[in-house]
Amino acid sequence: MSSKYAIGIDYGTESGRAVLVDLADGTEIAEHVTPYRHLVIDERLPESGIPLGREWALQHPADYVEVLERSVPAIMRESGVDPADVVGIGIDFTACTMLPVDAEDTPLCLLPEYRDNPHSWVKLWKHHAAQDEANAINEIARRRGEKFLARYGGKISSEWMIAKIWQVLNEAPDLYEAADRFVEATDWVVGQMTGRIVRNSCTAGYKSIWHKREGYPSRSFFKALDPRLERLTETKLRGEVLPLGSRAGELTAAMAERIGLRAGTAVAVGNVDAHAAVPGTGVVTPGKLVMAMGTSICHMLLGTEEKEIEGMCGVVEDGIIPGLFGYEAGQSAVGDIFAWFADEAVPAYVREAAEREGVDVHAYLERKAAALKPGESGVLALDWWNGNRSILVDTDLSGLFVGLTLATKPEEMYRALLEATAFGTRKIIEAFQKGGVAVDELYACGGLPRKNRLLMQIYADVTNREIKVAASRQTPALGAAMFGAVAAGSGKGGYDSIVEAAAKMARVREETFKPDPANAAIYDELYAEYNRLHDYFGRGGNDVMKRLKAIRDRMRSVNETVETPPAVNS
Repeated sequence: MSSKYAIGIDYGTESGRAVLVDLADGTEIAEHVTPYRHLVIDERLPESGIPLGREWALQHPADYVEVLERSVPAIMRESGVDPADVVGIGIDFTACTMLPVDAEDTPLCLLPEYRDNPHSWVKLWKHHAAQDEANAINEIARRRGEKFLARYGGKISSEWMIAKIWQVLNEAPDLYEAADRFVEATDWVVGQMTGRIVRNSCTAGYKSIWHKREGYPSRSFFKALDPRLERLTETKLRGEVLPLGSRAGELTAAMAERIGLRAGTAVAVGNVDAHAAVPGTGVVTPGKLVMAMGTSICHMLLGTEEKEIEGMCGVVEDGIIPGLFGYEAGQSAVGDIFAWFADEAVPAYVREAAEREGVDVHAYLERKAAALKPGESGVLALDWWNGNRSILVDTDLSGLFVGLTLATKPEEMYRALLEATAFGTRKIIEAFQKGGVAVDELYACGGLPRKNRLLMQIYADVTNREIKVAASRQTPALGAAMFGAVAAGSGKGGYDSIVEAAAKMARVREETFKPDPANAAIYDELYAEYNRLHDYFGRGGNDVMKRLKAIRDRMRSVNETVETPPAVNS
């Protein structure tokens, strides 16, 4: 009897990666990465060159289809596996990454009459230009005493679906009317494979204020936001919401031919990248916090009941593992901060030294920073380069260094940034504990745990906890493949539950990161200082970050409206 396989596809911020997985033991047979042709669109629209506003982040939906057309055939060629033995396919995605579609599910940006309107394109998760709408949602929800607000830590984010939809309505009402529906990109891609779009309970619950038992907020709430939104959930957010592990449908004959699989292959409902990584790490029980570490961090935790936690991104019944409540928190920039420093802030001599050693700048800085002891540099940072997702939920906050002198070295600043992100994670852990949700163990997955050992040791020291690391190089994709196997079911060679799939397919590495007691003691002192800065700049003690952004925006607006003086003929 031949082996059976599933495919998982992880759609990230800059690329999509597919992995072919043996269902017997989770062995990753083949993998392939397809970089997005258009990357992140944050300055000008493709082709037309129309400029975008501040805090915009868009993507091109054709890039997502290209991942299917390139990466799936590539892993099938590399593996030599018979397509008949691939029983299921699942995908995960950044979220909320959303787009407007017409009645035929065609993205509006692909239609000539709309492509020059920025609102017709995919709004990536880190599109923050809907902050005004998010602020209004939160103010009105608080004033009305909406109980859903507590499930999201007291604030709805500008990154999520409702704020982004409202921005479209406010700034492009004609396009809003033209949209038949607004959908998550993960649901749209699944729809491209199956021929119909269904909504998944994960993104609906965490990003669209949907509740398993109560549904969406009331008509009266949406009317209070804007009378034009009163029937939003019945019209442009309509659609069946299916739980994770469900079969969204089967691969159509047309798509099967394009990607080299068999028509009729089971396709799982879409998922969120960090949420798929939890079973991919082998975590299916409460008390185990999974950190999906990359450009940002999502902190995923399972519980047995619904609790109110300050600043969490959401708590959703069955949101990660059926039968449990899934909690999500996060930091909106982690790897992105380190990349910013390496790309924009290091002096030429650091690059030259790294080149002489034959390593990249990150590896050079890591080696130099590892020689420092905690607190030795006297430098402390706040990790808000892309705002704060948890626990303050405020994209208007910005980064901060304290303690710089004329003697400060690049590696000292680099280490301070690593430490700042660890302090941010500790803040999140303490919020869960304060709210009555146990955090007994830490797990890590994603690119950073494999690339930066110093970072992981700092996290262990700052949290004073042992950290276990997923064995898979592509943990979200592995988790997505597991859900593909569940969509197929045991009758087709898959599994009947994600718990069964995780028991057979997930593993952690033997090596763990254990805290150093001496380092942990110093970090307790530094964390106390981080907390003082956190509350002073983040809780209204000093809103200088917001005032600076307001001045910046005002002056940029002035510059944008100044006309170029006419040429003078001689």
